[in-house]
Amino acid sequence: MIEMDKSNEELIKELQELRHENRVLKALYEKDLQERHLIEADLRQSEARFRHLFQDIENISVQGYCLDGTTQYWNRASEKLYGYSAREAIGQNLVDLIIPLEMKELVKESIQEMALTGQPIPASELSLVRKDGSRVSVFSSHAIVNIPGQGPELFCIDMDLTKLKQAEESDRLKSAFLANMSHEIRTPMNGILGFADLLKSQQLTGDQQQEYIQIIEQSGVRMLNILNDIIDISRIEAGHMKLEIIESNINEQCDYIYTFFKPEVEEKGLKFSLKNSLPTQEAFINTDREKLFAILTNLVKNAIKYTQAGSIEFGYILKDTPTQLKELQFYVKDTGIGIPKDRFEAIFKRFIQSDMDNKMAHQGAGLGLSITKAYVEMLGGQIEVESKEGIGSTFYFTLPYNTNQTNKTIQKDLPPEINENLFKKLKILIVEDDKISKMLIDLTVNKIGREILKAGTGLEAIEACRNNPDIDLILMDMQMPEMNGYEATRQIRQFNSEVIIIAQTANGLNNDREKTIAAGCNDYIPKPINKTELHTLIQKYFNNSCNYYESAIQHSNF
Repeated sequence: MIEMDKSNEELIKELQELRHENRVLKALYEKDLQERHLIEADLRQSEARFRHLFQDIENISVQGYCLDGTTQYWNRASEKLYGYSAREAIGQNLVDLIIPLEMKELVKESIQEMALTGQPIPASELSLVRKDGSRVSVFSSHAIVNIPGQGPELFCIDMDLTKLKQAEESDRLKSAFLANMSHEIRTPMNGILGFADLLKSQQLTGDQQQEYIQIIEQSGVRMLNILNDIIDISRIEAGHMKLEIIESNINEQCDYIYTFFKPEVEEKGLKFSLKNSLPTQEAFINTDREKLFAILTNLVKNAIKYTQAGSIEFGYILKDTPTQLKELQFYVKDTGIGIPKDRFEAIFKRFIQSDMDNKMAHQGAGLGLSITKAYVEMLGGQIEVESKEGIGSTFYFTLPYNTNQTNKTIQKDLPPEINENLFKKLKILIVEDDKISKMLIDLTVNKIGREILKAGTGLEAIEACRNNPDIDLILMDMQMPEMNGYEATRQIRQFNSEVIIIAQTANGLNNDREKTIAAGCNDYIPKPINKTELHTLIQKYFNNSCNYYESAIQHSNF
């Protein structure tokens, strides 16, 4: 308060001081108000950044709940993970939304405990429920967060473990597969190397020698089948497996398979039967003949492998479909050990043989049924299994009955008789860098040629062809040092278009035949080379009257 007895000068001075203090207080107030607005703006911006961050973050599900479990926040990753949109989820109770029945009471108690103590529950792996009722494994973290002006909320952060678990399962199966591969390759190698060593003995009888040779041959075939399975899986996964659709008679194929396996089945004391439901004239369909052979062969082989007593039956029936189209349902039925119900889907997956129980474990890489399933689906069909442990199994697969052909005349191709005298005038060049392979090919063709030349590289092959323009046949290895067989063939074709060139390769991975033909070769034969197959292939080009036939059973990759 201003005193009245003070002079005018003193009053003016005090008024000036009060005015200054007022200005200072006003400035301070305005500054405080401005800072408060800035702080509030920062808070709003921070909250916006927070929500934007958790809204857009990928693969991490973030949810916010009131302490009674009511959903307040639901990001896009949560929509993707659980199947509920934010509009569907917000306002719903956590317990009713994604918590399975067996966990509901535990979750309620845990939320109450966090609300009282403010302490988070330890992060853990949980199995939660999606909108469609399926389960998903997540790694879940929880925390109580105080939101200014809103109070405490429960925040949950869930990470989907599906891909991680799939990767772990894949790694586990591949590790088991590699261990199984080691066993599957070493076992036949043991037979090959072991009995080859025993053949060195001078005290062996003729019968013992023949028995040991047969064991070596069987072991080699077993190892080759394993490698072929791996190659086929590689082709399927890479999308390089192609179909060759031709008209095929399924009765003829089934009859051949029956005749081929009958001695082996009867040797085990089993009954073997075939049931074809169509007359031969109506049993034509358009399909990939070789793949159908492979499917049936593999299923019959499996039946033989897993059946110790009883019977094996295979065949097909003609069925109508809901779309009025007809389909063939093939089946292979056995009285073997059977398959547990929980393994019905697993047996068609890659590498699964190495994951079987001991009672299910038999020799094999665990790829055969996976390849079979892939082939069936490529041909437009489906495959399934019915089985009971200790009673037996029946494998079914379907193929479209896509033919309008009737009244066909059946003429079976027979393997040609190889007349070695036809080839006495052939001049042959063997192009091979591997000493053992070169020796084997030499012994295979030395009776069908008047002269045999040899080269170890592509460059040597070109020189030999220039110096010997009368060469009739070149057996060309495709993988060699200095210059490979593809380039050597291309250069030879620049000055010699008449010579027959047959590619021989151990690669066997991707489109070998197409690559060799494109390079200028006339034909192709894979290693290991079979003498009869090679002679048949040569006869194809040097005896035009012969019938060319390659047995699908011998070429089966299972």
